[in-house]
Amino acid sequence: MFDPKDLYKLADDAPELPDPVLLYHFDGFVDAGGAGRLALGHLLAELEHRVVATFDVDRLLDYRSRRPIMTFDTDRWVECENPELAVHAAKDSTGTQFLVMSGPEPDREWELFTKAVGELVARLKVSKMVTMHGIPMAVPHTRPLGVTMHASRPELINAQTSAFGRVQVPGSVAALLELRLGAQGNDALGYAVHVPHYLAQAEYPTAAVTALEAVTKGTGLVFPTEALREAARRTNTEIEEQIQASAELSTAIKGLEQQYDAFAEGTERENLMAETTPMPTGDELAAQFERFLAERDDE
Repeated sequence: MFDPKDLYKLADDAPELPDPVLLYHFDGFVDAGGAGRLALGHLLAELEHRVVATFDVDRLLDYRSRRPIMTFDTDRWVECENPELAVHAAKDSTGTQFLVMSGPEPDREWELFTKAVGELVARLKVSKMVTMHGIPMAVPHTRPLGVTMHASRPELINAQTSAFGRVQVPGSVAALLELRLGAQGNDALGYAVHVPHYLAQAEYPTAAVTALEAVTKGTGLVFPTEALREAARRTNTEIEEQIQASAELSTAIKGLEQQYDAFAEGTERENLMAETTPMPTGDELAAQFERFLAERDDE
């Protein structure tokens, strides 16, 4: 039998925290606009933190599917950027302590990894687990971003339901943690931010801001977000410049706005993706943005 304890190492000086919230996100699964990655990356960049646990990435990762960067200097190898999957302890703007788990999504041993995280959750006395990521939706960037919530218990999200109904999608370690640990009685919830599908492949700080705002509402944690909001303002300004310079893009965005507004006003249809009027796909809009940027670079 494999022992989950073989997958992680708890720091000797791991702090005793008062029922901390654990925020987590893994790179590798769908994360439109980089919502989850940018959100937790921002917290680790802005807040003092220290590592309290690390995982054995040699066992969990397939290096041939995502090779680490190595540096060659003249006649020898001088550096290898080893990936890290770790749990960090930090404090929010009010001094409340919480945990952040981030790094690459494991390629293998998902069930054993889930058990290992479960042991850490118990040892660190985690009160609530919260994950976040972005999903591409046919929505315009000129409207507030929506959020689909999910949880191990309906009470954690005030029994709110989504427009998706029952669907089957490719699995992720983040979802498996919520499923398995939730079944064991742990409180776990997540936020999927609705990112404009034409911006899904780009970094979209507005999505990260929306994710952190949702976490604040769900946990009471307060984060410094001014730097992230400023990045969002710059990005939105650049997007507007691109749209104003292209009649094709302007028309496409207006169509999305009309669809969004009709839905918000109560027009009957199944969800935001359902629309009888022909709409450009995310790939088509993204291609239009790429053509515009290429033309601007040539100029």
